[in-house]
Amino acid sequence: MSSLRAKIQDVFNEPACEQNRGKDAKARKKGCSKPLTPGAAAGGCAFDGAKIVLQPITDVAHLIHAPLACEGNSWDNRGAASSGPTLWRTSFTTDLTELDVVMGQGERKLFKAIREIQEAYGPPAIFVYPTCVTALIGDDIEAVCKRAAEKFGLPVVPVNAPGFVGSKNLGNKLAGEALLEHVIGTVEPDDAGPYDINILGEFNLSGEFWLVKPLLDRLGIRVRACIPGDARYFDIACAHRARAAMMVCSTALINLARKMEQRWDIPFFEGSFYGITDTSEALRQISQLLVKKGADPEILGRTEALIAEEEAIAWKKLAAYRPRLEGKRVLLNTGGVKSWSVVHALMEVGIEMVGTSVKKSTVEDKERIKQILKDDNHMFEQMTPRDLYAMLSEHKADIMLSGGRTQFIALKAKTPWLDINQERQHPYAGYDGMVELVRQIDLAIHNPIWRQVREPAPWDCQPAVREELPCTKSDTATLHAVQEFAGTTADDFGEN
Repeated sequence: MSSLRAKIQDVFNEPACEQNRGKDAKARKKGCSKPLTPGAAAGGCAFDGAKIVLQPITDVAHLIHAPLACEGNSWDNRGAASSGPTLWRTSFTTDLTELDVVMGQGERKLFKAIREIQEAYGPPAIFVYPTCVTALIGDDIEAVCKRAAEKFGLPVVPVNAPGFVGSKNLGNKLAGEALLEHVIGTVEPDDAGPYDINILGEFNLSGEFWLVKPLLDRLGIRVRACIPGDARYFDIACAHRARAAMMVCSTALINLARKMEQRWDIPFFEGSFYGITDTSEALRQISQLLVKKGADPEILGRTEALIAEEEAIAWKKLAAYRPRLEGKRVLLNTGGVKSWSVVHALMEVGIEMVGTSVKKSTVEDKERIKQILKDDNHMFEQMTPRDLYAMLSEHKADIMLSGGRTQFIALKAKTPWLDINQERQHPYAGYDGMVELVRQIDLAIHNPIWRQVREPAPWDCQPAVREELPCTKSDTATLHAVQEFAGTTADDFGEN
């Protein structure tokens, strides 16, 4: 437990975070996240955050050392996609019971579970996650994992991030620490080259990274490791031989990017694959970092040629949507990198931004929003459901982009809604992803259902009851049909 406390303090004191550097020594020790409220979910616990970061490693067995409910509440918590292995979709848990806790059988049960997984599936590695219960009773998972690794001849990685230690974001960073300590650098590749890069904080939601990787392939750039989206254990173990890295979600794995730069001299930058301009800029910065690390400068010219070609194709496709979406107002209720990258992407096609949430955004994210929107009046730290409903019901926005938890607010306000968070069904990254995002917004806004649900109900159109409400022809016809049916009797149907 003392080693866990040391890791937590190290994560809180993050030198690569602008916000953290601006604090005094006392404030820095408290960390970046607000303390958890007892009894509240607080958007996810540290265990949930660690599982989010590591579960998309697709060929690894993820074993939860805990009572059954812990795994049941965290399984498949993101829409990450795999191009091959499906082992990560299998739920493994030691299913600890009260009797196991009382009799002190936790460590023995964990060792037995590791053996069963190794014999049945033969994975390249097993990740073991303790939760609140097993951490509080003092099960030494690091000792068990070390013994199992020696016994069965495969890596068994302890991910020490029990839920009670903090927020989901802290769990993200503790997962990065586990990779640094037990995985990255443990295998030496025999094919390292000058065009190898890492992509950090990319989760391949709905297969988004598959829209970006072909662009890198055309430039001859190989993704040594995408952490964690569609990753393989061997790729991550060799990630220390990449020449450059791109950080997609800084709040999740900034500590991983910084320490890899310190240990293995892998420079990184923070970028986004959302939007045409940001995708082009990300490709440029990747090429520039590779040239600084010794790659042939001719890649810069090939990058510009690729950007010009892809941008021309994307703008031609988007031209059809501009007349339909010009001046439409969007409310973005999300956070992190999407709080500025999606804003920039939508404004490129003439869509007006009436507000964007910055609850999970870093100081750098907020500064980017100010530069894009020219002020901070459209930024809100947190908007209550009541405020969201008031804004939408007053027609201050034509559509809301958010996660699934707030979709019913938009539906109640009879306003179009589009899922932009991890549960989304469509990929929005890269040039093709931007076209798909605009297409989905167009479909949502111009769906005829919204015109219908905003019309008065037929029973509200009776002249004697609500004379002030105008009725359409369809409303009047429906009302007459209802009245005619109400006047029928059982005899009309030939019944007694």
